[in-house]
Amino acid sequence: MNPFTNWFDQEFKRLEVDWRALIEQLDPSTLYSETQQQLSPAAEQILRSARIVEQVSGGITANLWDDPFEWTLPETLRTKDKLIAYVDEVRDARARAFGLIKADADLLKIVMSPSGPTQLMSLLLDALVRAAYHQLQATGLFKEPGASLASSHTDNLRS
Repeated sequence: MNPFTNWFDQEFKRLEVDWRALIEQLDPSTLYSETQQQLSPAAEQILRSARIVEQVSGGITANLWDDPFEWTLPETLRTKDKLIAYVDEVRDARARAFGLIKADADLLKIVMSPSGPTQLMSLLLDALVRAAYHQLQATGLFKEPGASLASSHTDNLRS
């Protein structure tokens, strides 16, 4: 049994389920603004959450810590189908990363992250908290119609 690894995996899977449910709630007519060339605030927060998971998964599997913003530009993800396809890519990246974690003891290993040597468990927890924060921001936008968050698509993933 690997209770910690399983817990992390389940929590990241839960985020994915939530992203999909939120994407289904997005209004296609306001999903992307041509005039502002950006996604709706809720879609942007969903995407931001998924980017964090993709980045940490890429770091674990290939030591590739690039910011997914470069290939997830808002103008390329204008529809629900394209957002779902991106979530599928993130799911696959997460599965590859967790496929490398064979036992809870692996969570104690040190990996080289952009901020320096970091314990894998700490790295996963940090990513989970940051991704959950953005997912909750998106959820909040659905609960409060008319609520708006300042655009954050050009910010660093660390926020």
